[in-house]
Amino acid sequence: MNSDLVLPAVLIGVGATAAMDLWALFLRRIFGIPSLDYAWVGRWLLHFGHGRFVHANIAKAASISGEAIIGWSAHYVIGIAFAALLLALGGTGWAQHPTPLLALTVGLLTVVFPFFIMQPAFGFGIAASRTPKPAISRQRSLMAHLSFGIGLYLSALLLASISA
Repeated sequence: MNSDLVLPAVLIGVGATAAMDLWALFLRRIFGIPSLDYAWVGRWLLHFGHGRFVHANIAKAASISGEAIIGWSAHYVIGIAFAALLLALGGTGWAQHPTPLLALTVGLLTVVFPFFIMQPAFGFGIAASRTPKPAISRQRSLMAHLSFGIGLYLSALLLASISA
């Protein structure tokens, strides 16, 4: 990745992840729809140190001190990594003149990570197949990652307008 794109990746990734979190907050406050507990992400990552990568149910796995901060930090680092991927694909031209299609596409493609890595490792099955309502879980994941894609575009647009 071009070193000129590192700071934009951080700023766009943080902005997009915050947009995703604002969407989750909106859903929770207005409709009572719960979102992922990022402490579970931290718990999952911290269990790596104990040689445990897959759980029957992450919610029932032993809690580990610091899991919430680790989980939330990982959430933002992953958002930055996906923004870096977007910028690697789009380059400086896209960063200077962002368009929604690439951002939305990357945002939606990021759902592969929870569907095929995190949810199975948490004990929820591939694409939430072991949850009580898999179709609803999948829809929520897709909407969350679409909100991330919208956040990628809006954050890039804001950064481009400030940098101009």
